[in-house]
Amino acid sequence: MPRKSSVTIKDVARKAGVSIATVSYAFNNADSISDETRQRVFAAAAALGYRPNVRARNLRTQESRILGYSWHPLPKDHWHPVLDRFIYGMAEAAEAEGYHILTFAGSTGDDVWSPYEELLTSGRVDGFILSDTNENDPRIRCLLDRGFPFVAFGRANEAWDFPYVDVDGETGIYKAVKHLFDLGHRRVGILAWPEDSLTGEYRYAGYKRAYKEIGLVADPQWTVRCLNSVDESATAIETLMHLPPDRRPTGVVTMSDMIALGVINKLYAMGLQPGRDMAIVGFDDIPTAQYIHPSLSSVRQPIKAVSHLAVEMLLSLIRGEKLKRRQVLLEPDLIVRASSGVSIG
Repeated sequence: MPRKSSVTIKDVARKAGVSIATVSYAFNNADSISDETRQRVFAAAAALGYRPNVRARNLRTQESRILGYSWHPLPKDHWHPVLDRFIYGMAEAAEAEGYHILTFAGSTGDDVWSPYEELLTSGRVDGFILSDTNENDPRIRCLLDRGFPFVAFGRANEAWDFPYVDVDGETGIYKAVKHLFDLGHRRVGILAWPEDSLTGEYRYAGYKRAYKEIGLVADPQWTVRCLNSVDESATAIETLMHLPPDRRPTGVVTMSDMIALGVINKLYAMGLQPGRDMAIVGFDDIPTAQYIHPSLSSVRQPIKAVSHLAVEMLLSLIRGEKLKRRQVLLEPDLIVRASSGVSIG
């Protein structure tokens, strides 16, 4: 028999003589399996010491009323105001329902699953909320295989059926580019994240969509990729500004306000005026965006709605309720300020 600490949903499925999907259905009280099959799964799980945190009386007698959330380390001098607001919103929504958020340090190595495994098997949390997801996220794959309740802030794989809430970044960048088009700009650049960023690629699709809609082709040199860094964005905008005057973008959209800050600082250092010599639109609408000079036009994410909905969905899963919507995409708003300049038409 496998050691209790290493028991997986596959072991339960093997002992019960059913598929992994059937085990998951049993833990989530799905109507698609019979009571006889459900009880067989519960008996197999109990015999193996497998403890999914769901409302199954054969497996657990009480809840922890704790939801787990992992913090990820950031490079020096970086900050993540979006996730700061997200975690506050989670705590607010959870406490309104008698739950609390347990934050824990995410692994910095290849084994990102271990911190989750320890909390799951010890029964200290009833479910997880994930953020900073990326393509084929191993945490999501492991939680799906375990049949353990979780909701993600972000997507991972179009073929995986898992509950998530996300912001429609494609529409956000589309709105930003369209705004600059409406002001008369036709050479609009973008400071995009590296191609291995799934969130970044969703946003970049909005840039391409806007150009396709207007019937123009964006010069490939107008796309410069950089990390979410003030220093890297300063170098990236310099690359655009060194293009010949007749090919140089007159406006730029960025993947984050941090990148936009680097752009503004570099333009000033080059003796240029942001909003006049280069229109700029950021993404996130950080609290200081309105106080930057010039004040920063930015795409505002509905973070409070995301955090509250993620908690609501997770608590429904923990209670064995069927979700009305398993995958939710919320539309962001464009907040127009001075950095995008005035009409040049």
